[in-house]
Amino acid sequence: MVYAIVRAGGRQEKVSVGDFVTLNRVAGGAGSTIELPALLVVDGDKVTSAAADLAKVTVTAEILNDLRGPKIVIQKFKNKTGYKKRQGHRQELTKVKITGIK
Repeated sequence: MVYAIVRAGGRQEKVSVGDFVTLNRVAGGAGSTIELPALLVVDGDKVTSAAADLAKVTVTAEILNDLRGPKIVIQKFKNKTGYKKRQGHRQELTKVKITGIK
């Protein structure tokens, strides 16, 4: 089994060919392809982690669609002062399908 650890959107994801991964918003429209930088590649018993070897590895993914995450409510409150503040946030996300690890 071949899988890779890639850096995507400020996080690290474990991916293999055919996986669907949700990342922070990536530039590009649906159907376009992107390359993700590999940090570690495992091919059966062979583990590749050297920077020189990883420079040759490309992990490609196809953008499926853009979406938004769940609503997060941020509330601030200070007792006895009458201060309260409410704010919401929805993260911009992109769903991708991993198409190749070479």
